[in-house]
Amino acid sequence: MAIAYSLDLVTTWTTAEVARSLADAARPMRLFEIPVTVDALLGDDALTVHRTWIRVTPCRPTPWGDPRIGGRVFTPTVSVAFRLGKHTDIPGQQDDMTRLAVGLLAQVPGDAVLHFDYEDVWLVRQDGEPALNERSDLWPPNRLAAVPGPYRRRTHEFTDWD
Repeated sequence: MAIAYSLDLVTTWTTAEVARSLADAARPMRLFEIPVTVDALLGDDALTVHRTWIRVTPCRPTPWGDPRIGGRVFTPTVSVAFRLGKHTDIPGQQDDMTRLAVGLLAQVPGDAVLHFDYEDVWLVRQDGEPALNERSDLWPPNRLAAVPGPYRRRTHEFTDWD
């Protein structure tokens, strides 16, 4: 079974605009052997040097309804999937994922949630205010150093599916 994370966004931007912004954010990080393209991020060809597969997709309604996060209904419009390679450096891939998520959020407006399978919520941005999970295993000092301030430390959960 794959280890997969999602950065779900509620934004007015299109899927292609988010993919373009992600490619721009990734460029200075040198996470790809060759510069990643929008087409690669929208298809199945975006694979980092650490073997993390990344894809940007439109969100489709879930059959069980929309979750609540922070007491509010969260209905994402675009999702960035990060599927980690099982036979390589998992913490290094998580570092890359968080750097990419933070880089993307610096450009794309709207609410956002970075999570593992709707269970572990790593990051929430609501009304422009970022909150990082309080767990130090998710946000060790090296990951925190990559997040520009200000941000709060607060643990969120998905609740009350509507």
